[in-house]
Parts: sequence; structure tokens; C-alpha cells
Amino acid sequence: MSDSNTGGDCTEHRTAVTEPEVEALVRGICFKTGPPRALGVELEWLVHELRAPQLPVTPERLQAAYAALRAVPLHSPLTVEPGGQLELSSLPAASLMECIRTVSADLDAVRGVLAEDGLTLVGIGHDPWHTPRRFLHEPRYDAMETCLDRTGPAGRHMMCTSASVQVCVDAGQEEPGPLGHARRWWLAHHLGAVLVAAFANSPLIGQEPTGWLSTRQLLWLEIGAGRAGAPRLDGAPRDVWARHVLDSPVMCVRRDGGPWEVPEGLTFREWTRSRSPRPPTRADLDYHLTTLFPPIRPRGHLELRMIDAQPGEDGWIVPLAVTAALFDDPGAAETAYRAVKPLAERAMDLPAPHNPLWTDAARHGLADPELREAAAVCFAAALEALPRLGADAEVTDAVAAFRDRYVARGRCPADDLLDLRRGLDASRPGGTGGTSTDRRRKDIRT
Repeated sequence: MSDSNTGGDCTEHRTAVTEPEVEALVRGICFKTGPPRALGVELEWLVHELRAPQLPVTPERLQAAYAALRAVPLHSPLTVEPGGQLELSSLPAASLMECIRTVSADLDAVRGVLAEDGLTLVGIGHDPWHTPRRFLHEPRYDAMETCLDRTGPAGRHMMCTSASVQVCVDAGQEEPGPLGHARRWWLAHHLGAVLVAAFANSPLIGQEPTGWLSTRQLLWLEIGAGRAGAPRLDGAPRDVWARHVLDSPVMCVRRDGGPWEVPEGLTFREWTRSRSPRPPTRADLDYHLTTLFPPIRPRGHLELRMIDAQPGEDGWIVPLAVTAALFDDPGAAETAYRAVKPLAERAMDLPAPHNPLWTDAARHGLADPELREAAAVCFAAALEALPRLGADAEVTDAVAAFRDRYVARGRCPADDLLDLRRGLDASRPGGTGGTSTDRRRKDIRT
């Protein structure tokens, strides 16, 4: 859900903070509990040539198109990602259907403007054709690139050639139970692997199979646990997240003029103790929270970041509807919890996504029998719950069609892209096609 204040209520505060103050602030702003009432979605899209998506779009064309978009009245904030991707972030909606209708109308308007320039929105988790190329040159992204380059090229791919569907649900109730915030926090970190597998849609880099159905998840793995990992689930959510924030590395120290400093190996906890290169402020804490990219990010609400962008103009509606049903309908939430509980052993008490459960989901999708079984149970529960959440027949039919096309067959959208590529290979002179066992891991360093 879009928030005009990107890091809670700390942005304008310039007083220095101590370590205990940071812990108290994080505990207070990142889990705001109460009965689930609002829902949101953040949609990232690749922007391609309408008729020849394999051709690069020049920065000049993107600039002209985005200038035209700024004149279009939208209900949802529209922003540009570092590589020129577009992100449409809904405002908090009171219902699933309100969210869908508002975002759909905004997307229609955006597509209309882009089509006039011969451009289109494309829903794929990682660009299968183009190499990373930064469109935005701002201090934040200069610093981010410098920081992420230390762990290899995955950061540039994430910044410039990836796209996702991020579903935002309320943190949950203070009390225990299916809608309690502790249960929802645990559920998100285990159901998240099922969502990765079911909606994997990024099997290619440079038109070659990577060996992973969600290459986008592979990128997050290679970026590293300090920047893109979840905390351990070994305590109350507020406690473990506050500890994680303090012990995560600082991406950058902002300056009013000149390039920002990018320290190496400095955690926020260490910064509060050393007070060097200057004492951290509440605004620095606010900013630090926006530079952590775990698969589930608490921002007052829970931001589920693990779903690849989906094919088709309306493909995003299915993961939004399924996730909303499994979190906000008490019966479906209880069913989902029971369905994924047996998967927890495969996580080996390691944080997501750096554990075997999540890596298997990203690599194999629903070809993994246990993930397929859990997905089948969860989709059935979601379909039963959606009418109770006010979903209309068009939405429930879309979820049912996805279940029948993919979940029931142990497939995901990435399999369609691989089938298409094999078909193209077979049609070339001397081509022999191939099978899913031919998938090779393509090193993203190339």
C-alpha cells in the first residue's frame, strides 16, 4: 500500500537516536495491530516495445512516455524504478473488490498513454531479453548500486530488470488466533514459499534458462541475508524485527551535497554506538527501514514481496485475491496454517528465503510434490473464502482457472515461458527442442 511517508512517522525528525530508542521506535511503528480492515497491492511492470519486446526502449522514449503519464489523474501513486520499470501502488482499500477496481482503472489509463508511444506493460518476474541498465541516476540508487555490487551483479538485475506483485495485508490482531499478528507473521514466512512456487514466472536471463523457475528469487538469495533476508522466527515478531533492523548493515549515510557515503559492514546498532561518521537520527532510521528487502517487510502492515510479476493484463488479480483470502478470512487462514505447517521442517529454522524450503520453491515451483499439495489446499480454501470477502464471479473464476491450469497440474507460469522457448528452438533449422531436464543454471555474471 502506498504511503506518502515512506518509513513510518520518523521522516522529519532530525534528533540523534540511541540504541534503546531505535528498538522502541521500530517496535512501535512496524506492527500496528487491530482487526484486518485494509488491503493493498504494489505492481511492478517491465516496459517494453509494444510490437517487438526484445528490442530495447531508449531512455529518451521512456522519459517522454513518463512525462505524459505525469499528466494523467490516477487514484494510485505511480513511481519509476531504477531500471525504468513502472510501479503502481494502491492506497489502502477497504475491500478486495475496491482494490481491484481502483487499480484496474488506473492500469487502463496507464496502458492507454503508453500505447500511444508504442509501449506496453509486461508482467514477468525478470526481463528475459535485456541486460540491466539504470534509467534513474539519483543519490539513492547510486549508493544502492555501490552497496549491492559488493555481493556481485545480482543487485543490478534486481534494481533494473525485475518486477513483482507485492500484496499488503494488515499486521493482524494483538490477540492470538488465526488473525493474530504472531500467527500472520509466521504464516507469511511459510506460505510465502508456496506463493513463490505457484506464481514463479522468471525462468530466463538473456533468453536462456537459468535452472530456476523464479530467477527473481535467486537474485534475492545472491544479494545476501543482511540486505534481503528475513529475521529468525525465534521470538515475538516485534522483538525479532527490532533486533534484525539494528543488526542489518547500513546501506548509506546521506549527505546534503555530493555522493552519499556507503559504509562497509556497519550495522545500525554499531552506528548508534560509534556515532560515526555522524550520529544517526530518527530520519536515518526511517531511511534504513526502506533499504531492507526481506520477503516479508513489516511497515505497520505486512508487505509480502515474494511473488513474481504475472502474465496478462489482469494476472496480478489472482495472487492478490488468493493472498487476501488466506490472510483475512479466518477459516481460510486456519486451513492455510495447517497446510503449510508440515513444510516448516524443511526450512530447518533458517530465515527465508535462505533456507531449503524457499530455494526448492524458487527452483522447482509446483513440480515439488509437497509444495503442490499445500498449494492445492490453499487454493481450495481461497476459492471457498472469496465470496465471503465479497469477490465477484469474475475474480473467483480467474482464481479457479489458475488453479486448473497450473496448481492442479504441478505447473506455474514460468513453465509456459520455457515451453514457448523450447517450441521456438524446435522450429529453428536443426533445432531439437528439449525437456524440462535441460534447464541449466546460467550464471547471472554473464
